[in-house]
Amino acid sequence: MSRILFSAALAGGVLLSGPTMAQTAQKEIGRAPNGVYELDAAHSQILFGISHIGLTDYHGRFDKLSGTLNLDASQPEKSATTITISTGSIDTPSAELNDILKGSSVFATNQFPTATFKSTSVVRTGPDTGKITGLLTIRGVTKPVTLDVVFNGGQTDPLKGVFDVGFSANATVKRSDFGLTGMIWEPFVGDDVTLVIEALFEQEKE
Repeated sequence: MSRILFSAALAGGVLLSGPTMAQTAQKEIGRAPNGVYELDAAHSQILFGISHIGLTDYHGRFDKLSGTLNLDASQPEKSATTITISTGSIDTPSAELNDILKGSSVFATNQFPTATFKSTSVVRTGPDTGKITGLLTIRGVTKPVTLDVVFNGGQTDPLKGVFDVGFSANATVKRSDFGLTGMIWEPFVGDDVTLVIEALFEQEKE
């Protein structure tokens, strides 16, 4: 019984502390420490959506990511980021479709195991918003892409003791720009692909 009570108290403490912890996040990016941050892949996601026969949007994600953020908090326009995506980690509700997407007709993951995004410019559009333009490379094809970005805030991670910063971003790209065409089912899906990104970066320890 004592173990049950202890577990309940601990769970209650975590639930009660959640809002308090969220409220400590600093929304002013200028208060974040400068330096290099590593992507916390366990708490970051890249989701994609594409129109299916014009009736629904079909969604998936990539499960394996890595990347860095070189943050200049006083002058965010001088910041830079690089993200690497394992194309073989593509994940949709259909295992059969996953295999097709990994195959030679789409991502050709054996030949092109990664996709990358490397920022080239950052433009601040508001206190916590901006546009990050960079070069997106998929299947050996590189095209410029602009992300609409929101800075969600920063705070010291209560478990790791390092400073975290969080961002949300979205963009729309055309799959045809990257040569993702010619599939037998291509007439049934849209060309526009929406990207939704949640990125948590943690400051590197010195």
